[in-house]
Amino acid sequence: MAPVVHNALQIAHWFVAWAEELDADLSNLKLQKLLYYAQGEHIGATGRKLFFEPIQAWQHGPVVAEVYHEAKKWGRNPIDPDEFVPENFDWDDYSDVQDELVKVWREYGVYSAWALREKTHGEAPWVDAFHPGRNVEITDAALKAFFGTH
Repeated sequence: MAPVVHNALQIAHWFVAWAEELDADLSNLKLQKLLYYAQGEHIGATGRKLFFEPIQAWQHGPVVAEVYHEAKKWGRNPIDPDEFVPENFDWDDYSDVQDELVKVWREYGVYSAWALREKTHGEAPWVDAFHPGRNVEITDAALKAFFGTH
């Protein structure tokens, strides 16, 4: 089994850099949903994690807390790529997952942040894990069960 080589923040950097390349805006809310779908699609297809950080069921959908806190200063506004993406960012570092991340962007990046929030609110991984006032982890098993059938 191949080891996980990226953390969630690195995958977040890729999505923000990709959005910038396409002249698209990316808010923290939308970024969180893209991370959820990237992790879910990866686990569904390979049985392995794309990144190790847990995804939690928050009020507005799935969230990777570490990434949320890195990007929260932008609030609902687009994340500033010049501030968020490291100067030493290199597309070649993502050659192992680039095609997969592009596929996630093409499938889910077309939706608004709020549309993705609503979409996750109808899916079993978030629905089954969400408990108001508690940030419960969405398990790998729940992601595999849901995304493995899609």
